[in-house]
Amino acid sequence: MTVEATFARWRDRIESQLDASLPSPSDAPRGLHQAMRYAVLGGGKRMRPLLVYAGGRIFGADENALDAPAMAVELIHAYSLVHDDLPAMDDDALRRGRPTTHIAFDEATAILAGDALQTCAFGLIADAPLPASLRVACLQTLAHASGAAGMCGGQALDIDATGHQQPLQDLERMHALKTGALIRAAVRMGALCGQAPAADLATLDTVASALGLAFQVRDDILDVEASSEQLGKTAGKDEAQAKSTFPALLGMDGAKAHLRTLSEQMFDGLAGYGEPADALRALAKLAVERDH
Repeated sequence: MTVEATFARWRDRIESQLDASLPSPSDAPRGLHQAMRYAVLGGGKRMRPLLVYAGGRIFGADENALDAPAMAVELIHAYSLVHDDLPAMDDDALRRGRPTTHIAFDEATAILAGDALQTCAFGLIADAPLPASLRVACLQTLAHASGAAGMCGGQALDIDATGHQQPLQDLERMHALKTGALIRAAVRMGALCGQAPAADLATLDTVASALGLAFQVRDDILDVEASSEQLGKTAGKDEAQAKSTFPALLGMDGAKAHLRTLSEQMFDGLAGYGEPADALRALAKLAVERDH
C-alpha cells in the first residue's frame, strides 16, 4: 500500500473515531455538544493524529492501540484553536474556512466547548483498553505538552511578545512550546505504543522538534504569501498584530533557508529507520511544502 493510500485510510479512521469520541448533538446540553462537534469535525489537516499513527508504525504498534492517543491529541489541538480564536486571545472570526466557534455559537459556549474537549482528551486515554503503564505514559506525555510547560506556556509567551520583535532564540523557544510540544507528544505517544526503546524516543523527540518548528516557519511564510481563502483563516494577522515571525526576523529568503535546514534535520534523523518511517517522512515533507 502506498503512503498516500495509508494516509487516506488513516484519515477515514480518524474521522470515524473522532465522531464516535464526541457526545451526541441531540443530548443535553445540546448547545455545548454541538459546539464541540463543530470545533472538531469541521475539517483540518489532522496532522497530529496522523503523526501518532506514523510514529507507531515505525515500531509495529497495533493501530487499535493508537486510536485513543491519536484522538486525544486532536481534541487538545481543537480545544486550543477554539480558545486561541476568542476575543481575549487572537480575536479571529475565521477558522478552516468558516466562522470560528465563538462566532457560530457564542463566547461562553466556545469557552466551555474548549474546556470539555480538553477533559474529553484525557478521558479517552484514561479509559483506553491499554496496559496501565502505557496509559500513564501517554497521559504524562500529553499533559506535559498541553500545559504551562508546553502549548499553554507558548501561547502565554506569544501574548507577552505581541507588539515587539523577539530575538530569534526567543521566537524559536516560544514556538517549540506553542506548536512543537503537541507535535512532539503525538510522535512520542505513537512510539510509546510500539514499545520504542529510550534511545529511539530521544531520536524521535529531536525529529519531531524540528518538524514542529518547520511547521511554524511554513505557517509564517504562508501568512505572508497565501490568501485567506487558501488558508481557511485570516491571512496577514501576524503583521497586523505586530507579532514576531520568521520572515520578519530573517527575511523571506532567510525563512525559506531555515525551513530547508529543518527539513534536512528531520530526514537525517529518520535515516536509520528504513521503510517503516516512510509515513513519518511523508508527513515531514508535507509540513515544509504545504500550501495551506
